[in-house]
Amino acid sequence: MELTKEEEAALDGKQGETLAMAYRILVAIGKATGADKLIPVEWAHLSGVNYNTIGDAGEQFLSHLSQDAKFKIKTTVNPMGFDSDSVSRFGLDEEFIQKQQSIRKSYEKMGAIPSFSCIPYEIFEMPKGGTQVSFAESNAAIYANSVSSLKTNKESAFSALASALTGKSPHSDLREEENRKPKLTIRMKAEPADELAYGLLGYFAGKVADSSVAISGSKGLDRRSCKSLCAGMGTSGSCGMFTLGEGEGEKVDFDRKELASVRDELNTAESGDIITLGSPQLGLEEISDLASRLKGRSFRKRCMIFCPRAIQGQMRDLGYTKELTRAGGEILYDCCTCLTPLVDKEDVDSVITNSVKGAYYLRTSNGVGVSLKSLKQIVEEETA
Repeated sequence: MELTKEEEAALDGKQGETLAMAYRILVAIGKATGADKLIPVEWAHLSGVNYNTIGDAGEQFLSHLSQDAKFKIKTTVNPMGFDSDSVSRFGLDEEFIQKQQSIRKSYEKMGAIPSFSCIPYEIFEMPKGGTQVSFAESNAAIYANSVSSLKTNKESAFSALASALTGKSPHSDLREEENRKPKLTIRMKAEPADELAYGLLGYFAGKVADSSVAISGSKGLDRRSCKSLCAGMGTSGSCGMFTLGEGEGEKVDFDRKELASVRDELNTAESGDIITLGSPQLGLEEISDLASRLKGRSFRKRCMIFCPRAIQGQMRDLGYTKELTRAGGEILYDCCTCLTPLVDKEDVDSVITNSVKGAYYLRTSNGVGVSLKSLKQIVEEETA
């Protein structure tokens, strides 16, 4: 890799050990991925926020790092493990709460915007197309590449953190135009009917595609369909973007048989004890739809609704908060269905959700069964 004199000096430790460490991470990744140089990025979105994902070692590392480190570019962060406003209701271990708050303080001390959201593309203004960013959240990285025309790889927690500290990232993989051209096309033989079906399509695509995939047979995807597609794709593999239309190279069909096969893999229960909505977190459009569907109806089971705090005021002003709570919904901010300690297998055997990503992590990380239903099904079958 060719480095500038400034980058070489930072790598050699002349600007402190923190920057030297960050540049070592970027150079190692760059060499492994065939990058010829480091390039500037304008925005980093970090994972590694939930204590459940990084543990004691991560918490201690961030605490030490935050003593003198400062982020050089706009930096936002993924959800943490709980909503501070309601954490007392859940009986969480006090050590978990303290460790999670320590992680939060470390990121804020380094200059992160306390977004605690996995959908930065819905709560922040997106930069112009072609802008280089560094997104560690998988659904956000795929959405940025595929819908917002930004350029990012599916970054790791460490690579995105290094980008936040340096403002740089290796010029490789999906940052190069040639690698963004799909070499595989998934031909949809039946248009997915709802957000769940698009999530299942994404999960299938993530399994069969490499870095980029073309999807043909669609009449056009709205934002919510894209969001579900991105979340499913980011869960099952390394694919970092999709395009619509016929691509070059191999063709693979996705029909009702394939859809049923993917659903059977993730759907492990006929019903559930509770309902979780929000993986990725629900944005204002989805909240509006849910509130309108619930008019005059109430959940017959506990329903946890995960949202970014950035939309809290709008939800309240538009009357959505009142309607959701009237229907028995619990609105939770700053956290998400995935890897949450708020769903405990000692209290819950199975969960109903419309999220493919949520289904995967509830099963593999929380150890509970999952009943997959579309939002329409959930309202029809689980409310009265």
